[in-house]
Amino acid sequence: MLDLDAPLSSLVPRAGDGTSKNANPAKWLSHLGLETGRDLLWHLPRKYQDRGDLTPIRELVVGEDVSILAQVQDVGKAQPLQRKTGWRTVVTLSDGRDRITATFFMANPHQFGPLLGKYPVGSLVLATGRAGKFRETWQLDKPVFEPLEEGEDAEALAEKPIPLYPATRDCPNFVVRASVATLLDALAVDGQGSGVEEFLPPDVAAAEGLLPPLAALEAVHRPRDRAHLARGQDRLRFEEAFVLQTALALRRASTATQTAVPRVPSPDGIAAAFDERLPFPLTGAQRRVGEEVAAELARPHPMQRLLQGDVGSGKTLVALRAMLAVVDGGGQAALLAPTEVLAAQHLRSITGALGDLAAGGFLGGDPRGTRVVLLTGSMGAAARRESLLAAASGEAGIVVGTHALLQEGVQFADLGLVVVDEQHRFGVEQRDVLRRKGTETGRGVPHLLAMTATPIPRTVAMTLFGDLETSVLDELPPGRADVQTVVVPQDKPAWVDRTWQRIAEEAALGRQAYVVCARIDADDDDLADGAEEPDDEEPPPPPAKGSGGGRPAPRPAAAVSQVVEVVRAHPATAALRTEVLHGRLLPAEKEDVMGRFAAGELDVVVATTVVEVGVDVPNASVMVVVDADRFGISQLHQLRGRIGRGGLPGTCLLLSGTSPDSRAGRRLKALARTRDGFELARLDLAERREGDVLGAAQSGERSSLQLLGVLQHADVIERARSRARTLVEVDPGLARHPGLAAAVASRVTGDTAAFLGRT
Repeated sequence: MLDLDAPLSSLVPRAGDGTSKNANPAKWLSHLGLETGRDLLWHLPRKYQDRGDLTPIRELVVGEDVSILAQVQDVGKAQPLQRKTGWRTVVTLSDGRDRITATFFMANPHQFGPLLGKYPVGSLVLATGRAGKFRETWQLDKPVFEPLEEGEDAEALAEKPIPLYPATRDCPNFVVRASVATLLDALAVDGQGSGVEEFLPPDVAAAEGLLPPLAALEAVHRPRDRAHLARGQDRLRFEEAFVLQTALALRRASTATQTAVPRVPSPDGIAAAFDERLPFPLTGAQRRVGEEVAAELARPHPMQRLLQGDVGSGKTLVALRAMLAVVDGGGQAALLAPTEVLAAQHLRSITGALGDLAAGGFLGGDPRGTRVVLLTGSMGAAARRESLLAAASGEAGIVVGTHALLQEGVQFADLGLVVVDEQHRFGVEQRDVLRRKGTETGRGVPHLLAMTATPIPRTVAMTLFGDLETSVLDELPPGRADVQTVVVPQDKPAWVDRTWQRIAEEAALGRQAYVVCARIDADDDDLADGAEEPDDEEPPPPPAKGSGGGRPAPRPAAAVSQVVEVVRAHPATAALRTEVLHGRLLPAEKEDVMGRFAAGELDVVVATTVVEVGVDVPNASVMVVVDADRFGISQLHQLRGRIGRGGLPGTCLLLSGTSPDSRAGRRLKALARTRDGFELARLDLAERREGDVLGAAQSGERSSLQLLGVLQHADVIERARSRARTLVEVDPGLARHPGLAAAVASRVTGDTAAFLGRT
């Protein structure tokens, strides 16, 4: 019986054509991280090329993808390329009337052996590629050859899509195709489908009309036609969705068996007092979500809820009301934030909103109140001891902190609720460390409220967070002013000059501005705070004459240290009070800058994206993002959300050096067109690979999503989720489905498993 977990060296033998003693497919495949037969079978094609109708050489059109039935007339010797960047060989073909050449490129001359050994002079091949011409000679660009066996129908062969695999020069596409074919042939002879037996429940596979797993792999690797390919992809796509949704259903079932202390606010407690003092009415969405949260907090099982909403929708207020309900119920709440700037901002906003309720009866505060403390890694020893004591004694009902909350020695008297802000920045291990601090007291598992500042499309939420109840704040509070967004070409000095003038005009009205950059210092190799390298699809411009060729180095992103000097030197902004804010400042320095900016003592802050989330300065009306093409849609949307918060109309200016028609340029145009965070999130996801959604697999592991698109295949995900939940309700331990249990354990691994826990 064939063992798919065996090394490829034992499953895919060396080429047997005798052309090269170095023709070792297993060695080449290792360059792609493929070590076993299972790795190879699930190394799926990235796309397929249609051969099209057979075309006589004399009827070719330059630039068209074509298929030619021709005879090999000559195979040239391998020749090194200039600068020793690889090797090439030229094959001459004839259709009996005209000739065309096909050039193959390899990393070393040994790689030509197994390829050209299949196509000796005189053999008949179906050659597919893009037609071109050089000095009146027809050429076939990116050629793919398929040998024609005696008696084989060329027209039928032309119907077969050509699989194109993720490949490199060290392991060309033809090596992967040939190796997969060898393995599939061996499995067909073996007859057992070793290692690819059916693990889906029979009733599920039948109801979905799915191919058996080995037949599906045959269809995606060696499709007879597009219909055959679609059936194979349907099977593997549903399989991916079902495994993922089963993992989420198992997590949900596990949570349902845990116990928690019900937290019910008292009619005259701090929660009621806070609501009475609110200077504005809650939105309908805030009221609805608040009722959902309150109902779950009152149950004897831990709440597992994801709270999402657009920028400015009031997520922090909903979280604060939940924390106060837990304090009323005799417990404590911990708010975990990813940065010290955001943690300090939360402390200011919470204590400001509570007023004398935050004094908790101390120093003349309202006796119904509670103490709110901060715990961060940069605190001095005395302040840290005071916060630790307040948390451990129960004196502090709300503890706001960074990763410092996770350290040993941090204890709570009765931790009843964990609020995780920007949940995507924390892994499952970190979240569980904090929740365990609640279970140490024997009072059950703390409730969990995860917040995300980035709106998530519904299909993404149900894929990533299918084990959570999801609440959406789909209504903005009154008082949010309009923000105009304009893309400013950086190659137009007059437009850039007008940007600085716009800041000065707002400052003259007593308003303030942010200027955000992608790097801190000009000599930094890496971009700061999650900014991105350009990802334009367009080919680079041709190199200047005498430059030596090659792709030009990307334009370096402007840095805070550079831009602050521009602001201080420009005639329009030289007189303004300008400071910098970034992650390398000492915590006290960052706190000082933000404090002065919030107090109106600064006009301009030149910063990295430390101001992206949680910074609330109602007087800020201008956001300038330098090299905006280095940032993603969601990040830019968050930055834009820092202005227009105090009823003042805002202006967001996106300085960009990329082409409007590039991928990044289209991203910026979309941002300028709409302020709907959910629409922008869908656009953002549509641009990204699905692997980026769940996290790339760790080294040596497959990505869980190869064919499933969380936007394109929402119907598949819905069906898989429904069937998985039904199955887990009947068989919560998968005892009756060991094959499925093994698939879940093997596929939901690495970063994917961690991402599923970032909730």
